[in-house]
Amino acid sequence: MNTLCRQIAAILLFGATLWGMITPLQAQNDAKDDEYITISGMVRDQKSKKKLEYVNIAVQGSNIGTVTNSDGEFSIKIKNSLLAKEIQLSHVGYLNAIIPVNGSDVTDVVVNLIPTENLLEEVIIRARDPRYIVEEAMSKIAVNYSPSTNMLTGFYRETAQKGRRYINISEAIIDIYKTPYTENVDRDRVQIYKGRSLLSQKKSDTLVVKLLGGPNLSIYIDIVKNPDILLDKEMLPYYSFKMEESAMIDKRPQYVITFTPQAILPYALYYGKLYIDKDKLAFTRAEFNLNMDDRNKATQAILKKKPFGLRFKPLEVSFLVTYKQRNNLTYLSYIRNEVHFNCDWKRRLFATNYTINSEMVVTDSETENVNNISYKLAFKPSQSLSDKVGDFMDEDFWGAYNIIEPTESLESAVNKLRKQKQ
Repeated sequence: MNTLCRQIAAILLFGATLWGMITPLQAQNDAKDDEYITISGMVRDQKSKKKLEYVNIAVQGSNIGTVTNSDGEFSIKIKNSLLAKEIQLSHVGYLNAIIPVNGSDVTDVVVNLIPTENLLEEVIIRARDPRYIVEEAMSKIAVNYSPSTNMLTGFYRETAQKGRRYINISEAIIDIYKTPYTENVDRDRVQIYKGRSLLSQKKSDTLVVKLLGGPNLSIYIDIVKNPDILLDKEMLPYYSFKMEESAMIDKRPQYVITFTPQAILPYALYYGKLYIDKDKLAFTRAEFNLNMDDRNKATQAILKKKPFGLRFKPLEVSFLVTYKQRNNLTYLSYIRNEVHFNCDWKRRLFATNYTINSEMVVTDSETENVNNISYKLAFKPSQSLSDKVGDFMDEDFWGAYNIIEPTESLESAVNKLRKQKQ
């Protein structure tokens, strides 16, 4: 049985008309506007001027961070009490950049990251067997990743599109309880602290399907903590590995190893790319897709439930997981999942395309005095995020919490869905 299908039971339910409010689950204080500063702007490639997505934005000397959105834009809030001096920007294949912090807001800053192609010519990374490097990195997980319990604060967003039109936008601040990386994920839990949601009011947009996803992706798509997805020694023989051109992440040279299925199993496998730190042999990034050679197997991996008579066809399922180093250990940083599929009803001529996007960025973390999230408060496999959160009417909803900036298209969608609701 596909392990991912078995373990990820969190649900994306979209198209329903549920508007529940939530009560804060963990005592946290929202800072007032004068207690923090905001740095915002855009990140581009210095040569091509292309806007760069998923760039890591971190406050030096702290656990605070975020990422750029698909438009290359970012906004990060920093408490004055941190006395932060600079923000660091890092991205695969680019030199790091620094934004000085002087205690006041900085808006509309444009950062041009410098590609590392020329520098990479000086970095010689030789390996006889890429699979051996993967196995060595797996053997060092206990050394390279957190040996203690952590409580991560994350911003989670999921959207559903019918064609190009948004029909569901949900987002939340979540707490993620992480046991040591020497333990499995069974005791890891997620709870929603606060969130909001907008759903299309059009009857024709009502389509209820249950897919893998939801805030619990923050647990189960952590491939280092949950080896059953990819990094299982018993699964390695079912893949072929190939060494690619090296890359730089955060000033550190990386092995880049691609993997593809070389066996036919009763469930779908994956293909993709692993980035492994050359010196520490730590996994720093994974990009992978569900193999679509057998659509029935792919469907079994992601579809939990559908209405009778609805025909479901998966088109693409992709994942991105990134990690960052801090104090000589490596921590989860960002997760993204994208699912493309189409649905049609029997006797209808045309199918409708849908896209589900889910992403989570770790914005802060605590390692001291960490308390477990009770089962009662944890996000359940039977729940959808839309069931648990309120609406978008409060402009200052997030307060001092760091989020992933909405793209221009997402802001436009929010305005349209608001008008539907009025």
